[in-house]
Amino acid sequence: MSANIAAIIGLGNPGSEYHRTRHNAGWWMIDWLASHAGASLSMNKKMNAELAQANLGGQSVWLVKPQTFMNRSGQSMQALAQFYKLPTESLLVIHDELDLPCGTARLKRGGGHGGHNGLRSAIAHCGADFARLRLGIGHPGHRDQVLNYVLKPPTANEQIELDRCIDRAGDALLLMLQRGWDRATQQLHTKSDH
Repeated sequence: MSANIAAIIGLGNPGSEYHRTRHNAGWWMIDWLASHAGASLSMNKKMNAELAQANLGGQSVWLVKPQTFMNRSGQSMQALAQFYKLPTESLLVIHDELDLPCGTARLKRGGGHGGHNGLRSAIAHCGADFARLRLGIGHPGHRDQVLNYVLKPPTANEQIELDRCIDRAGDALLLMLQRGWDRATQQLHTKSDH
């Protein structure tokens, strides 16, 4: 029984100055999935997003990188969901997560935005019933430092942890599409994070 995910949306900010920043971890995951599927994303002006239809785990899914800024990500999600008539439950959003240690990935269904502007926009436009893949980037220690922290590249060691995390999370997403949510969650959450 598959997870019935029709679209996987990675959150990030457009522009080369943001590409390697922690806030764009969702986009790195989309790039991993596209590469794995041999799919290439192309700009869709109507959706204001880069899109690819990819075959992953035996299922056809949309890979999506909204080209709005982070705080308007929900606009692209809503346009896609309305055009292709996708229920909110069939969407999976990948985002950076301050509340998880760097290199930890967790799957979650529904919930609040936890102060994440991309999630806040997604919930405002689509409701909260989408699945999430949370990619831990760690926390700078004080909330006044968060904005500066998420818009900076990870350290070399953090990048190694994040690359490993994306490999593990990608394997879990493929398993989810083949075998279902519970199997993927079990694999991702019980495997050692290091």
